[in-house]
Amino acid sequence: MSTLEAMTLDQVVDTNRYPLSELDGAEGQAVVARACRELSALGCTVLPDFIRPSLQDVLREEGSSLAPGAYHDIETVNVYNIAVDSDLPEDHPGRRTFQRGNAFVARDRIPADSLIGRLYSNDVFRDFVARCFGLPRLYELADPLSGLVLNVVPPGMEHPWHFDTNEFTVSMLTREAEDGGVFEYCPNIRTAQDENFADVRDVLDGRGHRLIRSLPLRPGDLQLFKGRYSLHRVSPVRGATARHSAIFAYSERPGVIGSVARTRQLFGRVLPEHLAAEGRAVRGDGLLD
Repeated sequence: MSTLEAMTLDQVVDTNRYPLSELDGAEGQAVVARACRELSALGCTVLPDFIRPSLQDVLREEGSSLAPGAYHDIETVNVYNIAVDSDLPEDHPGRRTFQRGNAFVARDRIPADSLIGRLYSNDVFRDFVARCFGLPRLYELADPLSGLVLNVVPPGMEHPWHFDTNEFTVSMLTREAEDGGVFEYCPNIRTAQDENFADVRDVLDGRGHRLIRSLPLRPGDLQLFKGRYSLHRVSPVRGATARHSAIFAYSERPGVIGSVARTRQLFGRVLPEHLAAEGRAVRGDGLLD
């Protein structure tokens, strides 16, 4: 058993600051309440130094060792992750295209006993995340590739403006870029009922500075984010160091598996589980993507 495997959650997470096992106590309730307020008002909350500072070098080293396993494929995309040749009106924001240069390490290439692997599968951590989002329960994705991934943005590349397919996202920066690689987002720029194309178009055309927030992140910070309704990006990475972040994907229902097309786009491959699940997905809203 490795030293990391033997460590308890209390040794990995700063539970003095974030008492995950005592969420019904006064301090635990205060942490959850703050997260809920910020998610409601801004669509995002950050828990600084969620991982103990003594382990933040482990996070960096894990990402560096995993990054060579990322699937790299520079794509022309739009913010809605729909076909770029879709029949849309001339002024539709979906007609604006970008080069997506970030890459993903799939879950089946991340050891279960890694720090991020152990955190993702921890029941106490998952319960904490659910409470912050105001949900009764969360489940790990059944998807063998996209449940837990490492997002790699190499120098000179970016993760351009987009909306998430999932209503909420849980992520953790594991290595920062030398320069650039800033997380930027537009809080609640759309709703389940209103795409708000005008404001989205302003952001894409460079006129929407009033709508954009920049979020400073450090390795070990936990970020909870409602990415389905908030347009967001990672700005171009500059310097010699790639930006790495772990993305913990959960669902409100068990058995969720990604579509064949989206899985192949992100990982360059699909598995029998994706083929068997194709066509069973149920959308919770009528948004474009």
